[in-house]
Formats: sequence, C-alpha cells, structure tokens
Amino acid sequence: MPGSMTEEQIVPADIEVGVVGIGLMGSSIIVSLLVSGHQVKAIAPIPEDFEQAEARIAGLLDICAQADLLKYDIAYYTSRLEISMDYSTLANCHLVLECVIEDIDIKTTVYHAITDVVGHDAIIASNTSAIPISTLQQLVAIPGRFLGVHYAEPAFATRFMEITCGADTDEAKANWVFRLAHHWGKEPTLLRKDIKGFITNRLMYAVYREIFHLMDEGRASMDDADKVFRYDVGSWITLMGIFRRMDFTGVGDQIEIFKKTFPGLSNTDEVPEVMQKIVEENGRGIQNLQGLYAYSPEEAKKWEETFSQFNTEIFNLAAQYPYGEAPVNACAVNKVSSR
Repeated sequence: MPGSMTEEQIVPADIEVGVVGIGLMGSSIIVSLLVSGHQVKAIAPIPEDFEQAEARIAGLLDICAQADLLKYDIAYYTSRLEISMDYSTLANCHLVLECVIEDIDIKTTVYHAITDVVGHDAIIASNTSAIPISTLQQLVAIPGRFLGVHYAEPAFATRFMEITCGADTDEAKANWVFRLAHHWGKEPTLLRKDIKGFITNRLMYAVYREIFHLMDEGRASMDDADKVFRYDVGSWITLMGIFRRMDFTGVGDQIEIFKKTFPGLSNTDEVPEVMQKIVEENGRGIQNLQGLYAYSPEEAKKWEETFSQFNTEIFNLAAQYPYGEAPVNACAVNKVSSR
C-alpha cells in the first residue's frame, strides 16, 4: 500500500490526502500538502467555498512561488489538486483532514460523509483547536484511526504542528502521521494524551489572561505587552523554546522567581471586559477593522501582507537552526563579527 504505516520510507507523492473544508485555513493546508508533494482531493461542503477555492489556492501558491518555496511551476501543483463537492472523490485517500468550523453537529455530518467513502484503514484527522479529540473520535466509525492534526496559519510557511491522540487513537497511526509531518516541513509535537486546549492554546491563553489582568489593574497597556513579546520573547523563542531558555538563563534563578511571582498571577475565569465589548459590537479584528487596535483598510491589508512575508522569513530562518541542535556555525559567525 502506498504510504503504509510500516518502517519503510514515506513518499508523499504516493499518498493521496483529502481535505474537507476549503475556507482560509483549509486552503492554506491544501497548499502545504501540494508543496510537500501530495496529490490532494479537496471537498467543499458549501457552494461558496467551492466557488472561491480555485482562485484562493492559486493566490496562495503564487505567494509560495514569490517566497521560493516551490520546486516546480504553479501549474504542476494545480494539476495534482482536485476540487469537488462530491465526497466520493476521497475514496482512495489514505489520510483525510477535516477543516470545517468548530460546530460538533457539522463535524458529525462531515465525518459520516467521509467514512461512507474511504477505506477502513484510512486515517481521519481534525484541525480543531477547541474540541477534545476523544470527543470527536466517538463520532467516527473505527475511532482508533482518528486523531488531531493542528496547523498554524499560514500552514505552508510555519513549522508548528500539534498531533494529538484521543483516548482510543491507535498509536501506530499517530506515529505514522508524526513521521509524515516531517515531510511537510514541520517540527511536530505528538501529544499522546488528549487535554483540553492542547499545548499551544493552554500556554497562550495563560499569557492572554495575565496581560488582561495587568491592563485591568492599570499596570500595563496593549503596547507594553506587544513590545515585550516582540523585543524580549521574540528575540529568543524561535531558537530556544521555553525550557532551553531556562537552562540558558539559570535554573536556580528561575526557582526564586517562581516563588516570588506565582502567588501574584491571575487565576480568574472571567472573560476580559474589553474583549466582551468588542465581540458584542461584532468586532473581528483586521477582518472588519474593529479590534483591540483600530485599522484603516490600507493598514489591515498591509498587516496581512507583512504577516505573510514575515512567516516566510521566520520559516526559512528556523530551518537553519534545527530543533535541539546547538547553532555552532551561527555562534562562530557572531564571535568573528563581534571582534
């Protein structure tokens, strides 16, 4: 079987992958898979996505071309993509990724449509960042073949990926997806026990809660927080992560800071008032120019373009510093340049 779960070499070109849901995230995932060499079968559950999919995906492939992420011309990748509203198109897919909205009833309908047409050995995964995998896999025939595969946006220019097992996930299938993800240019994590919010959201929402707490107390502003993350955390986190940073700065010092800081951190379970107000006013950030900051249409467009460019740059930069390896050459260059 192409792409079987044995220890033989994985060849993405031999593995058909399905994607259900062709919104912004789904389209980005499709492009990531195409660039990685897969043939992709894309299903649009709603007509609007079907009508916009071809142009949206072509636009993302053009961004990849400008960023020098493509080995071939755009026509080659589009020739390996089939877009349809017919689920039977997924029949030969060994892996199907669900990327529809976070509504469990909609997901249930989608899973039934998928399992009606794919083989019993096909792996089914969700890009969810909110619903427990252990819950979703109970909606699928043969729950052991179900797991979470959570991308970051844009999927084709980020190295992040969370692979999450549910309570019933077959470990061999999870390990196979983990190996395959490295062929997608990812440095994936494999969470063997399903926890609410997975790793990324639990970490980030703890940060969000604390900064809103400091803002409520008048101790910090949004600008303060954004500058701190850009110029402190942002200067080391792509290279070191969290725990290597502790080793680098001194574990003993960290313990003393923990003792003094932890008692004063927020543990509220209330939604921040400023966020609640924005949502009540239908604010959706740069999507409709109403968010925590104010935007003109030109500024919103510029932020989207800049984010795309920055992600490409950080994607390539991270590739020069593989996870877990000391950047010997870079250190040598810095020593020479500092003399």
